[in-house]
Amino acid sequence: MQGLILIASCLLAANATAASSTAFVNVNVVPMTSATIVTQQTVIVTDGSIVEIGDVDTIPVPGDAWVVDGTDRYLMPGLTEMHAHVPEVGTQDLDRVMTLFVVNGVTTIRGMLGRRSHLTLRQQLIDGDAFGPRLITSGPSLNGESVNGAADAMRKVRAQHAAGYDFIKIHPGLSPDEFSAIATVSTELGMRFAGHVPVAVGVDNALAAGIATIDHLDGYFVALLAANIDPSGGYGGFFDVLLADQVIEERITEIAARTAAAGTWNVPTESLFEHRVSALSVAELRNRPEMRFMPEATVNQWVRSKQTQERERGFNAEIALRAIEIRRRLILALHEAGAGLLLGSDAPQVFNVPGFSLHHELRLLVAAGLTPFEALRTGTAAAAQFLDINTGTVAIGRDADLVLLDANPLKDIGNTRRIHGVMLRGRWHSSSDLEQRLSVYRRQDD
Repeated sequence: MQGLILIASCLLAANATAASSTAFVNVNVVPMTSATIVTQQTVIVTDGSIVEIGDVDTIPVPGDAWVVDGTDRYLMPGLTEMHAHVPEVGTQDLDRVMTLFVVNGVTTIRGMLGRRSHLTLRQQLIDGDAFGPRLITSGPSLNGESVNGAADAMRKVRAQHAAGYDFIKIHPGLSPDEFSAIATVSTELGMRFAGHVPVAVGVDNALAAGIATIDHLDGYFVALLAANIDPSGGYGGFFDVLLADQVIEERITEIAARTAAAGTWNVPTESLFEHRVSALSVAELRNRPEMRFMPEATVNQWVRSKQTQERERGFNAEIALRAIEIRRRLILALHEAGAGLLLGSDAPQVFNVPGFSLHHELRLLVAAGLTPFEALRTGTAAAAQFLDINTGTVAIGRDADLVLLDANPLKDIGNTRRIHGVMLRGRWHSSSDLEQRLSVYRRQDD
């Protein structure tokens, strides 16, 4: 049955892609170059690129074009998930994750824990030989277990560069010498390094070394402690949640300014943090509709992770709420200081179903004080700028990674969920096509 569904899905997509062009007619364009909507437009896509945009009454539709009715709909750039985890090639988990991303309007992902098979997959996705978002991938992470000294760190960076990975992933446990060696060789090779801030290094040293992105706001709570507190003397909990009552909030503006001056971007993954430590009950999270698309064993594991967090010594609802408030204030301060923010949720992780979690992340960025346009930009124009790819805006000459919505996302960020269809590198996937792909992974007990 699953095979028949996938065949039907592919046939529907083939009908749309058999045409040489696709025309979105009478559509409202969300260009993401400014917080504006350009109404009653026709957008023509040919050979994977946007070739014409103009008033519906003046732009002719090619006779052989596949026509998509854009009336009362909104055409925006596809979303980018800047902290994704990609399963091994050849597994059903890979197709599940890729499908969940695309049906949620995610057209680019940055894989944060790469495998050698991902190098081949990256090209297959670009060529259309595999279904899923375009992939930017790290190599295997460099951390306290995988690196043995500065010389080894240098060898591993050079090996990953030679293999063709896009960037270096940093995980905890590195010594200052190892981290410095990674930074030095990466900079020499023109290869970015990004991810966690090792405890022994600290945020300010990571900024000085040129870390490209700090993910999870890792290390910022420690950087906001009083000078006479030794953070190495105790356990901070999940991303230092237990340090929230010791953070000096008045220092947030200063560290945000230092981050901006360093040119380092942040991927907050706020949804990951809040799903795990907030007062949202296990039952509420478990019963979210998107959980039906993940294996039951995975959801049960997520339940246990949150329950373990709630039982942790020193953890309580009050300190968790304060940690959330501080993180949200930090997100807004980074934005106001001009330090780049990038959209990422760390999926699949605890209660973060791929694709769905990115819409939770957008909601939380707005809750932190960003406007819907500013939040949406972190996953469109800003992400394309950071990655130096030809997407992120709806403009002539851009790659056609697009999402058609049934409501205005600049009016209500929740409207990013109202997806009518997705164009993936010029290939149109209607809502019915996406639903058929998604139905393969809907658990039968639902």
